[in-house]
Amino acid sequence: MIGVIINTMAVIIGSIIGMLFKKGIPKKIIDSVMIGIGLCTVYIGISGTLKGKNTLILVISIVIGTIVGTWMDIDKRITTFGEWIGKRFKISSDNTISVAEGFVTSSLLFCIGAMTIVGSLNAGLTGDNTMLFTKSVLDLISSAMLSVSLGIGVLFSASFVFLFQGGIVLLAQFLQPILTNAAIGEITCTGSLMIIALGLNIIGVTKIKVANYLPAIIVTPILCWIVTLM
Repeated sequence: MIGVIINTMAVIIGSIIGMLFKKGIPKKIIDSVMIGIGLCTVYIGISGTLKGKNTLILVISIVIGTIVGTWMDIDKRITTFGEWIGKRFKISSDNTISVAEGFVTSSLLFCIGAMTIVGSLNAGLTGDNTMLFTKSVLDLISSAMLSVSLGIGVLFSASFVFLFQGGIVLLAQFLQPILTNAAIGEITCTGSLMIIALGLNIIGVTKIKVANYLPAIIVTPILCWIVTLM
């Protein structure tokens, strides 16, 4: 778990650095940075969608995941969590939405990708944390940049990073048969589609309730496993 702990600490440290620098940056610059991050997020999402090879799995995963996520109203629950953080840390009500947005955006960016899954599997199966250490450096920089615009929500995404990656490490022996290279590619594709939606939200083009699509990430490897059986 040392790789997961270091990755979590990297997100926390990067977020704190970003929030400290934010205090001396004019609002118009922060707004411009926000748009820039949104554009970069869209690019990251587009790049990730190319990892998928089976469009049918993507479509079915999104449909089933959206139905489950909307039924559970995950977006509302996370927004409520963001509002709680805002009140707990005496953040103005105008910023509570950005807290939830920062949490969701950074959580997905830090956790959806081959480095996260393969790195966590390597750590759990062989004790090799090399990939997670490399990812920690990248997340340190990314969290610092994100927190300048999205604030404390990025800091709290460290908890999601710890739980998500830690879960894969602890369950590596059981997940290895399901999380094949093909499944990892499809998960990355599905998650990247959500990242595109997040980028569009950040820019202000759309107001998609991205959190309601999160169950699709769980549906994808299950569908990949069913396909292999067939």
